[in-house]
Amino acid sequence: MKNTKFGFTLIELLIVIALLGALAVGLLAALDPFEQFKKGDDTGVRNTVSEIQGAIIRYYSVKNQMPWGTADLVMTDASSGFSSTINIQNVIDAGELKKDFSTLAGNKLTNITVMGTSEGVTVCFKPLSKSFRSDNNTKYVDTGTTFSSVVNNVANCGNPADATFSCFWCIY
Repeated sequence: MKNTKFGFTLIELLIVIALLGALAVGLLAALDPFEQFKKGDDTGVRNTVSEIQGAIIRYYSVKNQMPWGTADLVMTDASSGFSSTINIQNVIDAGELKKDFSTLAGNKLTNITVMGTSEGVTVCFKPLSKSFRSDNNTKYVDTGTTFSSVVNNVANCGNPADATFSCFWCIY
């Protein structure tokens, strides 16, 4: 008579499950989930920055002036609704942003800075994730009147792992 039992024993299955669990823990530690959350947030803010910049440029092409009129220089945080000088509602009313843009963008607007003249606009944000902070496009420092391009290194921007990191990611 032949023994026709095939399969794994309970011990063998437990060993395989334990090995898979150990691999999963190792992978989770390697990926740093908090860094991944920050990277996801930075990606969302970067997309919002691009939307705002594109909307302001489209507004300019239709109205032949920036949303803040003919002011020589404006700088403000987008979280304040573009302050009294820059009114995001003008851009929304012109149809360049969705009616519920501020609601959809939510707290992302608190990380965005808009600087503009009568001829152009710069929209920037300060990244939170190490990968965005190490990106070569994160190379602008706020001088108070403009964003100047510098080499992204510890001397100019600070350590990407520290909260004192000072460089911005900008779109012109």
